[in-house]
Amino acid sequence: MTAGTPQETEVGLVSHYYGHLGVMAVELTDRLHVGDKLHVKGHSEDFVMTVDSMQIEHKDVAQAKSGDSVGIRVPQKVHPGDKIYRTT
Repeated sequence: MTAGTPQETEVGLVSHYYGHLGVMAVELTDRLHVGDKLHVKGHSEDFVMTVDSMQIEHKDVAQAKSGDSVGIRVPQKVHPGDKIYRTT
């Protein structure tokens, strides 16, 4: 899968990875909802996942908007600067 294809919209960047929790912190540049399918693309990462849950300030939320910083559980390690795309 090629990042930035017409079927994908960039929604944010990884700002931090909490390895002991398996959670990435993402600075959003677009809206995001629980259930959205994401493509995580970085120097050594390239995988697709579904947002099962999302938190802002340790509180579960169903959606977030541009400018929010959200925590999302991920199935594998990510790195700061990895790009996050919403995909179909």
